[in-house]
Amino acid sequence: MTGPRTGPAGYAPWLVGLVGLTLARLVVAGFVPLAPDEAYYRLWALAPAAGYLDHPPMVALWMRLGLWLGGDTAFGLRLMGPISAFAGSCLLVQAGACWQPGSARAGRGVGLRAAIMLNSTLALGLGTLIMTPDTPLVFFMTLLVWSLSRLCAGGAGWWWLVAGAAVGLGFDSKYTALLPALGVGVWACVNSHGRHWLRTPWPWCAAVVGMLCISPVIWWNATHHWASFLKQGGRTADWQPARMLTFLGELLGGQVGLASPLLFGLFAVGFVTLWRRRDVFSALLSWVILCPALVFVQHAFGARVQANWPVVVYPALALAAAPIVSGWLKPAVACGVGLTVAILIQAVATPLRLAPHWDVTLRQLGGWSAFGQAVASVAPEGLPLMADEYGLAGELAFYAAPRSVVAVEPRWSLFALPRPACGQEGYLIRSHKRQGGPDSAMFDVMPGPVVSLSRMRDGMVAETYGMFHVRLRCDGGTRVGNAAQLPVK
Repeated sequence: MTGPRTGPAGYAPWLVGLVGLTLARLVVAGFVPLAPDEAYYRLWALAPAAGYLDHPPMVALWMRLGLWLGGDTAFGLRLMGPISAFAGSCLLVQAGACWQPGSARAGRGVGLRAAIMLNSTLALGLGTLIMTPDTPLVFFMTLLVWSLSRLCAGGAGWWWLVAGAAVGLGFDSKYTALLPALGVGVWACVNSHGRHWLRTPWPWCAAVVGMLCISPVIWWNATHHWASFLKQGGRTADWQPARMLTFLGELLGGQVGLASPLLFGLFAVGFVTLWRRRDVFSALLSWVILCPALVFVQHAFGARVQANWPVVVYPALALAAAPIVSGWLKPAVACGVGLTVAILIQAVATPLRLAPHWDVTLRQLGGWSAFGQAVASVAPEGLPLMADEYGLAGELAFYAAPRSVVAVEPRWSLFALPRPACGQEGYLIRSHKRQGGPDSAMFDVMPGPVVSLSRMRDGMVAETYGMFHVRLRCDGGTRVGNAAQLPVK
């Protein structure tokens, strides 16, 4: 495959194609219903903070920017996904050009193949349409790879500062951004070129830049009982060697699925080839990939590794595979794009009528708009809707508007949101999957029938719920600290 040609007007055809892909993603983003996690992150964007229980705040900042530009709609909430993928793809193309400086066309071709492969994974194909913390994380990790490629291509020392900012802002997206940074640190200690840099102030200044970027998250944790660090860091102590093979199999299967089978194979071969190369950037990129991979394998000895965790190294893996893909590029890309398109078609049009157990799009995306309006119409006026699941609370706040929504769960004590009064009555919407009635520590159930509700898409039931008339119990004082009045659409 040759590199891209530049037309008379100076616009590369690959750039025109990337613009078209971005526009298509923006159009589709407005039609796919919000997933429960997205609806939850929307509440973060409407209640800005330097941290949250589950993750750092970058996804909330990106959603807030999208809300400002595109309104409080699915399109606005997801706006930054396709835009960041566009910017990251351009950076990856330039990283390839820096890595192969002998020929501008060959180098640009390597970067272009890397960008095509990264965009063809389900992780990015769906990640540009479903806003999660991985969306900004992948962008900042691509920024890290680009800055390191410039540094290894003979760039000035100040490129370390860009790398430090990329790691810091990646950490503000998701804590796993520290793992590629660990790889950079190992490379700096074991590689002669890296040790040379350690004798200059630049890597140390980069560390200062990174610390400045993450300081708000540290401050938030320090003032909130280290809640997020303890929640995420507590997983490192898990140890279940008897289930090791199961967890390792899930880790491998998750990557085969999330990258798509052929692209995962290319990524694996690309890493092996990269490890054998002798140039400085190949050595650095190898450690950026290897350190996170070893941590994930180690974690699989004790607990499940979520399929999306390794996406932190997908930009580096795509670049590693780019020089060796040859004739496998087209079928690998076709496989990844085909899977992404099939999932999107199922999410929007439901051509296959599958049970919720088999259809993740039905479970996660099916019927939320109609369900929200149905709940709002069934629940008598004058009292708020309530939910003791954060995802359900977020969906009701978006789709049941303008009905007032109260979320009841310990995590809400960390939000700077209004608290309902002790004894506040409302209608609790509770999934039937959660066996038993409302938590007696939080609710008094009022006399009256329990209304059954179904969330459906095209006649297929995604989930069923009960609606209870309840009253909030006091947990000290006149306000309920574990409940919050949510901002609605």
